Amino acid sequence: MIYMADTADLSALTELYDFFPLEGVTTNPTILKQSGMKLSVAIESILKVIGHGMIHVQVMSENADDMVREAKTYKNYFDVGDTFYAKIPVTPQGYKAMTALKDAGINVTATAIFTQQQALVAAKAGADFVAPYVSRLDNISSHGIEVVRDIVKNMTDFKLHTKVLAASFKTVDQIHRVSMNGSHSATVGPDLLMQLIKHPMTDISVKTFLEDGQDLYDISF
Repeated sequence: MIYMADTADLSALTELYDFFPLEGVTTNPTILKQSGMKLSVAIESILKVIGHGMIHVQVMSENADDMVREAKTYKNYFDVGDTFYAKIPVTPQGYKAMTALKDAGINVTATAIFTQQQALVAAKAGADFVAPYVSRLDNISSHGIEVVRDIVKNMTDFKLHTKVLAASFKTVDQIHRVSMNGSHSATVGPDLLMQLIKHPMTDISVKTFLEDGQDLYDISF
């Protein structure tokens, strides 16, 4: 499982990157709005934290040609190579842009996915990652985990190299279930990333070890 942080919160990112084996950061206009930073400042600041990790940046254009120009501009502006991924929505113009971007050697993350067919078409168009929205599907009485499962099955059955990047989570259980259903990766907010590694029994175990070993460990270091 590839873990990514879905945030532009620099304080939270810095804390997470100190110990969590993250492989990149995903952003979108809503995340940037929450951060209060302009795109140029936000991405430059994130890159200083994540080093050579992946950075996924969403385009704002609606026309395919403009999407391609926008993605190329961002990749050059931030001076990143293969760690840059252009986030492209699964619209008719988006699918057209995906193919053009792959032809230009730019990585693509297909976003705003709500169905198995949207993801499959994006994979055929060359997307490196497809990002189904789990909680948003659950919120409209659909089944986000099942959609992720079906997309993973497609990638396997049709021997496609596209990875599933599950997104939009509200609970740790959702992340657990997408991982158990074969999702290659997940992008998760800082609070939930912290909750993933927490358990009260772990805290109790560590406390007991400290108490029991206090007068027994006699080797200085």
